[in-house]
Order: sequence, then C-alpha cells, then structure tokens
Amino acid sequence: MTTIIAEEVLLLAYSEVEGRQLIGSSELDAALGGALLAELAINRRIDLADKKVTVLDPTPLGDDELDATLARIAGEPKERKPDWWVYKLHSAKLRKRLLSRLAERGVLSEEPRKILGIFPSTRYPERDPRVEQGIRAGVQSVLSGSTPDERTAVLIAVLHAAKIDRKAFPGASKERVKEITEGEWAGAAVAKTIAAVNSAVMTAVIAGSIAASTAGTSG
Repeated sequence: MTTIIAEEVLLLAYSEVEGRQLIGSSELDAALGGALLAELAINRRIDLADKKVTVLDPTPLGDDELDATLARIAGEPKERKPDWWVYKLHSAKLRKRLLSRLAERGVLSEEPRKILGIFPSTRYPERDPRVEQGIRAGVQSVLSGSTPDERTAVLIAVLHAAKIDRKAFPGASKERVKEITEGEWAGAAVAKTIAAVNSAVMTAVIAGSIAASTAGTSG
C-alpha cells in the first residue's frame, strides 16, 4: 500500500493499540504540514532553497492532499518561507482527513466515543499493522546505520523536528539522528530540503506552543 510521508508520520505518532497521539496536537500538526512540503520537494514540484518556497512544476502528483497543497502554493501571489507554509498548512482538519483516509483504506480503525459521556473524541487503533511495521522497519534500518534514501531521511527529519522520534524510536542514537538531519551524506539539493523542513517544523512547533501558552494565560 502506497502512503505519503504525512500519513507515515501519523502512523508513527499514534499508539498502535489505544489509537492515541503520542505527542501534542500542535507538534503533530506542524509535522504534517512539514511532511506535505517535504514530499512536494523530493518530487521536484517545489524548491525550498534560499529560505523561500518556489514552484518548479505545477503538475499534480495524483494525491488529493499533495495536489491541493501544490495548487495553494502556486496560487499564493508572494513567495513565502517554508515555516510560513508549515504554519499555514498545519491544522486539526488536515490531521483528521489523513486519519480518515487511513481508516477508509483499512489501515486504522475509527472509533468515535465520548469522554465523560459528553465530549466527543475518536481513537484510531491499528487495524492492519503491516503498513506501520514496514515504515518502522525502514526507519529503524537507517537509524541502525544503513544509508538512507531521500524519502526516509526526510521522514526522520520531520519526526525529529516534532520530537516524535523520541516516542516512536526511544532507543535511537541522537548522534545518528543528527547525522541524518544535517544531510552530510546527501547531495546539496537533498541537504537543503532536509534543513529547510527541519527548521520550518521546529519554528511552527515553537510558534504553536507560544500561542497555546498565551491562550491559556489569557483564559
């Protein structure tokens, strides 16, 4: 089954049995926005060099979320920074759409419930664990020393920026993660993509945390 990077981030960011998030919504949603940008970049639809997102090729990739993001970037009259786009793209609606897609394809179960019998909530436990197992095996292989491909390296960079790697791969070497996210093993274009996405997600996570803190204080 083909998955996009954002879906892979989601699968690694949710507990398999309970179907709950391993990190906060602000961090997760920023990671998803970064994953969409990263996938467009490695498919040569956009360029993230020089701290700006520019469209290289507006041709759709055939995925609803990726194509909608590409069209949105192409339609923006002003060139924006990667972190601006990550902040604009990340939302609870995006997360729920991706979770529902995975449920429709039989990867996750979608279990609505109510907390305290009042507040609606939904859990997404795994229904077909083979998909996540395949993703996890690929990431673990790279974390254990194998040479990453561009896609896996970008996935690890997004996981690291949102601190999902600590939850999903608690035994991973910090030095190895640093090697991958700094992109020294890769060519210049790949290294720039990884650096831009890593920085953009971290910036969005910090901005989201500040906003949440401010809202809590004002309330």
